[in-house]
Amino acid sequence: MPAIPSLGGLRGRGNGRAARAVAPPKPVPPSAYVVDCGVYVDGVRRPGPWTHAEAIREVRDRGEGFVWIGLHQPDAEQIQGVAETFGLHELAVEDAVHAHQRPKLERYDDTLFMVFRTVRYVEHESPTTANEIVESGELMAFLGTDFIITVRHGNHTGLANLRRELDADPERLVPGPASVLHAIADHVVDHFLEVTDKIEDDIDEMETEVFAPRTRVTSEQIYLMKREVLELRRAVSPLATPLRRLSEGYTRLVPDDVRSYFRNVHDHVTTVAERVESFDELLTTLVDATLAKITLQQSTDMRKITAWAAIIAVPTALAGIYGMNFDYMPELHSRYGYPMIVAVILIICLLLYRIFRKNRWL
Repeated sequence: MPAIPSLGGLRGRGNGRAARAVAPPKPVPPSAYVVDCGVYVDGVRRPGPWTHAEAIREVRDRGEGFVWIGLHQPDAEQIQGVAETFGLHELAVEDAVHAHQRPKLERYDDTLFMVFRTVRYVEHESPTTANEIVESGELMAFLGTDFIITVRHGNHTGLANLRRELDADPERLVPGPASVLHAIADHVVDHFLEVTDKIEDDIDEMETEVFAPRTRVTSEQIYLMKREVLELRRAVSPLATPLRRLSEGYTRLVPDDVRSYFRNVHDHVTTVAERVESFDELLTTLVDATLAKITLQQSTDMRKITAWAAIIAVPTALAGIYGMNFDYMPELHSRYGYPMIVAVILIICLLLYRIFRKNRWL
């Protein structure tokens, strides 16, 4: 873990000359990555702005309450001070900075580290023309006895509305930082449900298009939908195990009166995971149906081509025979020879046309 950069000071010279002041590096403005920092006592947020060091000092001097800090896409240097103040494990901090993690739950000494993958539905006119349907992000949470630190990656993962909702209902925060973790988990899973409902509508629309006559839904469009469903499944399915562990008493950081709420969130995730699995199976069926439809269309086209080729072969064959110019050929020198051959060609072609139409080749 990189060291905190020095804030500067006085550097002495070994030759006895007066020490020269070294200008400290410019600190990164907290607003660049610290979204919010609040102190909560008995569920009520204490007034005033707080730095992370002042907030945890206030809580520990009081011997009650907790701190909730929200960070947005910090780099290793920006998160260093927070990590050292709260004693966060360097491996968890590295995961929080670099992101691209699967949903998971890890325990480091007296701190829990939990990763969520968030999803957002991208509005579009039609699922058969969209290039993207699901946009994903990440949300990490460090949970301690008197603090919770959230780290967000992505532009749609904001928790400002959730924080305002909790601030307006202090009773939900009385159990401590674990109640914030539950609210975050519930918030993420609610978005899973919303996205799942909209994707189900898209799949229903695509299914109607596939089975409707004279439509041109390609297998590539269905594979695109399968890719988006896979993106959703990567966010939903791995989250079930961490939530189940929290509901079963995995750590003392989650009080008994909060564990039952995690059990409810786990049930919702399981429901979403089952729906997403059914989406994948349905899309596989649609791919098979589309390929079968394409094969049937190709067979129909081939029959039409064969029928027209058979009709065209009649005048081609007769014209070829009478084009050989032998002296002794039937009706070659007859006055009615030409119209007779033309009539024979038309009769045979019309007869073939009626046969092919009757057999639905044309």
